[in-house]
Amino acid sequence: MEKSRIDSNIEAVFIGGSAGSLEVLFRLLPLLMPEIKPAIIITLHRRSMGDSSLTDLLATKTLLPTREAEDKDLILPGHIYLAPSDYHLLIEKNRTFSLDDSEKINFSRPSLDVTFETAADTYSSHAVGIILSGANDDGTRGLIALKNAGGIVIAQDPLTAQMPLMPQHAINQVNVDFILDTVRIAHFINSL
Repeated sequence: MEKSRIDSNIEAVFIGGSAGSLEVLFRLLPLLMPEIKPAIIITLHRRSMGDSSLTDLLATKTLLPTREAEDKDLILPGHIYLAPSDYHLLIEKNRTFSLDDSEKINFSRPSLDVTFETAADTYSSHAVGIILSGANDDGTRGLIALKNAGGIVIAQDPLTAQMPLMPQHAINQVNVDFILDTVRIAHFINSL
């Protein structure tokens, strides 16, 4: 893959995870440089709750502006957004968020597949999709869509994942571009 294409064209990084991924984010976010350009959108399987304590906790781990995504929010470069609990997070063509409370997918809302698939439709080759630790196959279908749209697809190295099923399933089903541990994921994002 051409480094110049990666460096200059990526507008957004989409990170998805489930069981075991929070620990990865706690190690990853402090490693991100505050001057990175792409937006970072994080979709995690979360319990249904109405507070923003997870967003507040993640915000303590980084210098980048961090907030929970809200309906119709404009996606800004260099910002971190977290999908709210109990809503699917969709990415609209005008680079805003849309929240949807339709049925759960893969027993989850938010669903990684929903976010990744709508990211593929909106950002195509200007997006990176990263799948972290988790115990089901949510996210694989969305990563396939992102890869088919020309995006870059990364899986956490299953040997470093607390729950390796999710990244391993993605590796088995998608022609991922990179298989990386936490430090190398951070280095990759910082290089964009």
